[in-house]
Amino acid sequence: MWVMNSTSIEQFSVDVADDVLVDLRERLARTRWPDQMADTGWSYGSDLAYVQELCAYWLSEFDWRAAERRLNAWPQYSTDIDGQLIHFIHARSRHEHAKPLILTHGWPGSVAEFLKILGPLVEPEAFGGDASDAFHVVAPSMPGYGFSGPTTKPGWDIRKVAETNAALMARLGYERYGAQGGDWGGICTSIMGHIDPDHLIGIHMNMLVAGPPTGAENPMEGVQEHEMGYLADAMAFQGDGTGYQEIQSTRPQTLAYGLTDSPSGLAAWIVEKFRAWSDCNGDVESRFTKDELLTNIMIYWVTGTINSSTRLYCESKRSGSFGLAKGRVDVPTGGIVFPKEIYKSPRVWAEAAFNVTHWTVADSGGHFAAMEEPVALVQSMREFFAPLH
Repeated sequence: MWVMNSTSIEQFSVDVADDVLVDLRERLARTRWPDQMADTGWSYGSDLAYVQELCAYWLSEFDWRAAERRLNAWPQYSTDIDGQLIHFIHARSRHEHAKPLILTHGWPGSVAEFLKILGPLVEPEAFGGDASDAFHVVAPSMPGYGFSGPTTKPGWDIRKVAETNAALMARLGYERYGAQGGDWGGICTSIMGHIDPDHLIGIHMNMLVAGPPTGAENPMEGVQEHEMGYLADAMAFQGDGTGYQEIQSTRPQTLAYGLTDSPSGLAAWIVEKFRAWSDCNGDVESRFTKDELLTNIMIYWVTGTINSSTRLYCESKRSGSFGLAKGRVDVPTGGIVFPKEIYKSPRVWAEAAFNVTHWTVADSGGHFAAMEEPVALVQSMREFFAPLH
């Protein structure tokens, strides 16, 4: 199923060279700003005034070394799988009975998304849980993302990411484990349900993607009234929110020149998604601090991985692995639906594609669940995985 090269696992620490930070500050100070028509706000894309404010903070106040310390508070490692460096957090609980769990992020996220949920998962008693809720957490940077570095060969589609996750868990000695993810991480998790069912105790997703049941005479049968809104939201997103997806899945290299060279361009490209896809009512900082936004953006900047991160769209589209899972997944499946998620499946559609054993509908939150609604996400995961072994 997959190829393993060296099986060695090395300790990893985030330690960005000073000259990278000096170069960043020089680029921020020399930003050549675009124009913007008066009173247009975010209606044409990222608002000039906000991006200028964010970049001014980035230049003069943001403390990357503090962000490094937050990341390095968790044990990190790297290994080689199929010729690709794979970076991962590996936070083992002190409870030996804890269930192994792999968390997979998406785009434009990173392992920094998980900083609010690692503690509650690993040491639940300190966060209102019980020792029986404990997990040994593995959180990789997806191949081509962040500290895993750029991919260097064609073919790194989302199925290969899923295969790499399964290989990583095997290398760590976990014979039975759970998987969780959203965005690309959710698609990856669903594929893992296909390719590694003998080792998975269950899969949980905060963006579970399922279409109308295959062959159904009436695909809307069983869809609840409130779920009709899910489908209306999806149509609106498809019509007005997928321009980024089109270029990233067809011509990512062309896009990469600007995003790799310009920190303000990178910030504008990413922060627009955090605002549009979160439950923030137009105020991105009602959900994320500048430090949280910039920590995530910095991971792309200092690793030079914005190009390879967007290539995942292109590779997955070309291989036909972009989107819906192929065939039913029989592994026990849990889902949590956040109201501002960019795609929300009706439960009956999810049940046709997955062996759904747990379903949660959250009151608030959006696409970046581990950052926006960590308590609700962790609670759903605890309830889902509790009976599984």
